[in-house]
Amino acid sequence: MTVSSSEPTAAESDAPVLARLSTLDRFLPLWILLAMIAGLLLGRWLPGIQSALNAVKLGQTSLPIALGLLLMMYPVLAKVRYEDMGHVTGDRSLLWLSLLLNWVIGPALMFALAWIFLPHQPEFRTGLIVIGLARCIAMVLIWNDLACGDREAAALLVAINSVFQILAYALLGTFYLKILPAWLGLNTQDVHFSTAAITRAVLIFLGIPLAAGYLTRRFGVRAKGIDWYEHEFIPRISPFALYGLLFTIVVMFALQGKAITSKPVAVISVAIPLLVYFAIMWSVAFALGTRARLGYPKAATVAFTAAGNNFELAIAVSIGVWGVTSGQALAGVIGPLIEVPALVALVYVSLWLRRRLSRPC
Repeated sequence: MTVSSSEPTAAESDAPVLARLSTLDRFLPLWILLAMIAGLLLGRWLPGIQSALNAVKLGQTSLPIALGLLLMMYPVLAKVRYEDMGHVTGDRSLLWLSLLLNWVIGPALMFALAWIFLPHQPEFRTGLIVIGLARCIAMVLIWNDLACGDREAAALLVAINSVFQILAYALLGTFYLKILPAWLGLNTQDVHFSTAAITRAVLIFLGIPLAAGYLTRRFGVRAKGIDWYEHEFIPRISPFALYGLLFTIVVMFALQGKAITSKPVAVISVAIPLLVYFAIMWSVAFALGTRARLGYPKAATVAFTAAGNNFELAIAVSIGVWGVTSGQALAGVIGPLIEVPALVALVYVSLWLRRRLSRPC
């Protein structure tokens, strides 16, 4: 998952969006599908893989899977421009609108869609809610650049979301999985978890790579300079996020191949509410950004930061709390399979709106 660091020219901004993505990002859905197939074949050829993976554990997660999850998260968090958080007071309307969309409207919308579309599928329903709580901190930089959004604003919002997830994720998880359903009289007897388990998963799979990413950036920039760090170091480590994701998917599908093949409608049942979520969140966020007179670049940035989700974190939390063979983890894997084509389509919508608003890139 690489992010271009050069400003797009006018000609580039009108070029086909897919042509401007890196090869890894352009074919992400294909890599995920191939990893799924490889996992299914591996599970058939090596029936003893589960006992081998569980020989050594980090908490409740097998060590190889835990290492894959940490590898998946680290490059993403090493990209975050933590130093930009000092500019929080620069545009308060942008900040508060983003916080409202990301931490109030987004989770509430995903909660509603999960219960509307999956009322009798508790594992997938829970998995969707977990996704809704994981705000995007990786691919959003790519969508923002492709849509000619405000790069500095995107870096700021990504940094804020990265830190805020450490502080709020477990509390929001408890609220949306236990407290709010109880208030609404919804049956959650089939949903089992503990707040401590979510907290532990977040601290391990977000806290450790967040600390590593922050320290890497701080000392890397100090030693070699920002230009070397962003143009040489980051491109070298970026592909490892994809490698970690694909490794996790291979293992997941190797372990639960029979359950997956016996439920082929799982992908569709999770994909539909996700598509609805992307469309509503992006449209509402862009409309609110325009109404707040942020200008096209910042309105586009707010829209993409609100619509995208951190599927890496959702997968890590689901595996850490419910296990690698859980429906929650499977829902997390289906997420990026749907997100990439959906967000590419929204980039085209955004660029069309930019032309209608007569805003050069």
